[in-house]
Amino acid sequence: MKRIVLGLEYAGDAFCGWQSQAHGRTVQDVLEAALGKIAAAPVRLHCAGRTDTGVHASVQVVHFDTCAQRPLSAWVRGVNALLPATVVVRWSAQADRAFHARYLATERQYRYILHNAPTRPALLAGRVGWFHLPLDLAWMAEAAACLVGTHDFSSFRAAGCQSKTPVRVMHEARVGRQGDYLLFDFRANGFLHHMIRNLVGALVYVGKGRYPPSWMGELLQARDRARAAPTFAPDGLYLCGVSYPPRWSLPGDGRIIALPQLPLA
Repeated sequence: MKRIVLGLEYAGDAFCGWQSQAHGRTVQDVLEAALGKIAAAPVRLHCAGRTDTGVHASVQVVHFDTCAQRPLSAWVRGVNALLPATVVVRWSAQADRAFHARYLATERQYRYILHNAPTRPALLAGRVGWFHLPLDLAWMAEAAACLVGTHDFSSFRAAGCQSKTPVRVMHEARVGRQGDYLLFDFRANGFLHHMIRNLVGALVYVGKGRYPPSWMGELLQARDRARAAPTFAPDGLYLCGVSYPPRWSLPGDGRIIALPQLPLA
């Protein structure tokens, strides 16, 4: 029995999230079906981070166990030949049985891309979020800085979140601009259900002047989801990096891998 690790990229607007469902229209479902054909046996995947419907990934790490004797290239080129155009295996590696894509991940990084212009995007519809009013970048950056550190993120947690604790360590939270696009970058030891979309919603409230930057700190202290902003759309959210301890020799050294270039100019 061998443990195989894969690096994936997918467009989330083509799927009903990562996790397998009865209708079969999830990333896990289509990938397990393709892997099963190459392995000539059922395959069960474990991922670094489950993404919701409409959420994308430029870097998703998964692993599975198999008795099939195949070259590593078969788990890339062979599997890709069986996948829809909206999901692709970028690389494959073999790891020992102690590796786990989810439980050994030390950091995850997400980026939210927001089109900030009077009219909605067409060419990137479903791939970026949109807000029509001008947003104050300086205020949003100041508010985002309040999030760095160890905090109880209950105010940004979905009601159905199953995590045992709302406490997370936020290593990085920043907002930048490229032309008409705002880039929200978050890096932490883990995230709660809908946490990033709820954070973006709150930052947009600050950016449009509804609340001052200090409001973000007040929300953290309140630990009350009802006091925060509505959940923002999933369209512009990307899982774009997963980190593991140095002992795991994965492509990219297991470090954060940046998003591919998007037409932001």
